[in-house]
Amino acid sequence: MREDRLGPYSPAGEEKIATGFKRREFLKRSALAGGGMVLGQRLLTDGGASTLDAMVAPQTVSEKVAVRLRVNGSNYGLSLDPRVSLLDLLREQLDLPGTKKGCNHGQCGACTVLVNGRRINSCLALAVIHDGSEITTVEGLARGDELHPLQAAFIRHEGFQCGYCTSGQICSAVAMLREVEQGTASHVTSDVRRQGRVELTDEEIRERMSGNICRCGAYPGIVAAVREASGKNERGA
Repeated sequence: MREDRLGPYSPAGEEKIATGFKRREFLKRSALAGGGMVLGQRLLTDGGASTLDAMVAPQTVSEKVAVRLRVNGSNYGLSLDPRVSLLDLLREQLDLPGTKKGCNHGQCGACTVLVNGRRINSCLALAVIHDGSEITTVEGLARGDELHPLQAAFIRHEGFQCGYCTSGQICSAVAMLREVEQGTASHVTSDVRRQGRVELTDEEIRERMSGNICRCGAYPGIVAAVREASGKNERGA
C-alpha cells in the first residue's frame, strides 16, 4: 500500500475525501440560497420596501444659490446649482465659449481664466465659491477692435496651430507677466532674494507656462510671443 500526504491510500479513503469536498460545496450553496430567501422576504415586507426605495430613490436636486459675478466688465446676478463649475457656467450659461474644456481635470490649462487678476483652472473651480469676484476670459482681453498685446504677439509669432489651447495660454501669460512684474520667483529663478521684477529668460517663460499644454507643439512661437509682450527682444535676455 502506497503512502501519500493524506495517509495510507485506499479507494475508500479517496471516496471519503471526494465526498467531503462535495459536502462543503453543498453547505456553501445552501447558505447562499438561505441568505437570498431571507433578503427576498425582507424586501417583500414594509420595512424591506422602504429599504429598497431608499436604494433606488433619486437624489434630491440641490437648492440653488444666489451668486453675483463681474465677468468681462459686465455684472451678473445668477441663481446657480452649487455643483456647477466656473467653466460650465462661462460656456453653457454665459455664452462665452472662448474658454475651452480640455481634460476637465486641471491638467491641460485650456480652461485658464483670470479671477481677480490671478490665473486659475476654471474646470476645478465651483462657481459659487467665487461669488463677488471679477472674472476675465479671453473674450474680455481686447478693447473693442484693439487686441491685447499678447493676442497680437501670438498672431505675429504663430504661437498656435489648432488653436484649442490658445485662449488658456494667453490668459495664463497675462497673469504670468503680472507675477513677473511683482517679483514672484519661480522654480528656476536664479536669485530668489532679488527684489523687483524677475529677469524673464526663456527658461523662466517655459517654467511659468508649464501648466498650459499645447498638443500641437507650438511652444517656440508661444515663448517668442510672451517674450515680445514682456518687452524682450527676439534673442531674449
